[in-house]
Amino acid sequence: MNKNIFKILLTGFLLVVAQLGVSAQSISADAILTPKAGTEPKINGAKVFGVRPNHPILYTIPASGKRPMTFSATGLPKGVTLDQKTGKIAGSVAEKGTYKIVLEASNSLGKATKEFKLVVGEEIALTPPMGWNHYNIYGTRITQEQVLTQAKAMASTGLINYGWSYMNIDDGWQGKRGGKNFAILPDSTRFPNMQALVNEVHDLGLKIGTYSTPWIESYGHRVGGSAMNPEGTFERTKETVARNKKLIPFAIGTYHFWNNDAKQFAEWGFDYLKYDWNPIEMPETKAMFDALRNSGRDIVFSLSNSTPFATIKDLSTVSNAWRTGGDIKDNWKSLKSRIFTQDKWAPYARPGHWNDPDMMILGVVGWNTAEKWPSKLTADEQYTHMTAWCLMSVPLLLGNDISKLDEFTFSLLTNQEVLDVNQDPLGKQAMIISQNEDIGVLAKDLEDGTKAAGLFNLSDNGTQPVILKWEDLKIKGKYIVRDLWRQKDLGIFDKEFKADVAQHGVVMISLRAVK
Repeated sequence: MNKNIFKILLTGFLLVVAQLGVSAQSISADAILTPKAGTEPKINGAKVFGVRPNHPILYTIPASGKRPMTFSATGLPKGVTLDQKTGKIAGSVAEKGTYKIVLEASNSLGKATKEFKLVVGEEIALTPPMGWNHYNIYGTRITQEQVLTQAKAMASTGLINYGWSYMNIDDGWQGKRGGKNFAILPDSTRFPNMQALVNEVHDLGLKIGTYSTPWIESYGHRVGGSAMNPEGTFERTKETVARNKKLIPFAIGTYHFWNNDAKQFAEWGFDYLKYDWNPIEMPETKAMFDALRNSGRDIVFSLSNSTPFATIKDLSTVSNAWRTGGDIKDNWKSLKSRIFTQDKWAPYARPGHWNDPDMMILGVVGWNTAEKWPSKLTADEQYTHMTAWCLMSVPLLLGNDISKLDEFTFSLLTNQEVLDVNQDPLGKQAMIISQNEDIGVLAKDLEDGTKAAGLFNLSDNGTQPVILKWEDLKIKGKYIVRDLWRQKDLGIFDKEFKADVAQHGVVMISLRAVK
């Protein structure tokens, strides 16, 4: 090769690498807005937890502060116990009802209390699930060791102390069908002992989820919940379904095994199921919903992907969450497309049933590649991401390498005032109350009578003024406006609140009436 041509190619390659590096650098600590948590005890997390009658309870009181810490509770119903050292609540309750409990956490610096409701009934996931899913970091190349590493990091970093709890395995774990339940068994080269993994994650005070599909084979070409033969032998299907005007080789087989699989999931002790296929239709959804309901265990049921809006009214009655679109990527275009576009889904969101615009793209990601990188989103874009997901009351499922959690990402994920908006018991999804192209305001009501809002600048035109008008909120009078990211009051305002918002950024506030 000509030396000059080689130099040109090399220079171009290095330039591209440099540009990629710049676009994916870790965010500076100077961008952190969340105040550091104190060493005194504070009980975080949701105010309510749902469980079905006679089903096992698994809940760890999320509390920040200096360890060691001692936990106690008053008002626990019969059949429920609390581990004073770990804060783990376990047991089961036979009778339906709402049980009012007062939680307490104490350490050498003091104690904290929090009112908490245990609701025993048919609804679970009374607030959006918070946790982790492996796909955005490992793709289909996932192993038992990697899941356990991430679970240990969820506990050791302290994320568990803010309500982050689910460790969800995505596509790639499946081996072949068999065993006493004639269910999907793990690929032993990747998951040599699934039961041990589930037990270890539970011992950390966390929950664990899994993945399946009613198709013969998954997107990752693993065994699914149906087959073309009664033996359930996995064969790459030649059947096709129409998708995006194309025929793809995925289909639901003649023989169905979802009852077998649900029984096995429950016996292992799974707490969450991502059920993935397209188009999502009622027969398969209802069949798996019933199978999970009758398994003897509460397993959150999440539909993926691109749930058809035409049938969401019915589908939402037999699922706990559903994807409102395709897969997200760690770039601004992908994120932006999910912010001012979710209003039509809002009527179907309610406690126990949540719209899901997909996982989080914060921290170190990587999908199926060996190389991993910090999210390509800027600091302002990451604040926009977290703010929008919390305002919209959608599942918060991390897709990053938690073992490589940096200070900035940790601050994004542990601001309890921001998380409280997502976990509010009222379960309202924020909606657009004003919009001028890429400038707009999302707002919602909270259970305590306050309102939460995000002033968004999604434009490419630099810092822009964004105004929240009282008339758009249908309120009058004076309100105290609080900056939720900085956790400080900004003053008393009447008629409107105005802020200069950075490009692709947001200002997240709450409003409480002056009494």
